[in-house]
Amino acid sequence: MSKEKTTLGSIHISPEAVATIAYQATMRSYGVVGLAAKNVAAGLAQSITRDPNRGVSVRYDGDKIDIDIFIIVQYGTRIASVANSVANTVRYNVEKALGVKVNSIDVHVAGLRMNDD
Repeated sequence: MSKEKTTLGSIHISPEAVATIAYQATMRSYGVVGLAAKNVAAGLAQSITRDPNRGVSVRYDGDKIDIDIFIIVQYGTRIASVANSVANTVRYNVEKALGVKVNSIDVHVAGLRMNDD
């Protein structure tokens, strides 16, 4: 993905590393109780392999990054506020960690989780 030349060699950053940063930032966001699979086939494959980047898709196009995040929101929270917070938190963490501009972050609310009460 991202490639940088230094005097000692080159640095490569994979999309999976970006997805891990986005995953961690998303799970720390208020109102998010989990991430969902992008589709049924991906969900089945990820449940078998225990993929830590479940629910995060990263596309890299030269100098910009596009991220899709599929979240499950706690019932009773404002969905738009949670989605906006997730997008801002992920953008900040990825840009801070990589120094590469994030072009777009699309947050897809895949479901709501209610309390067991």
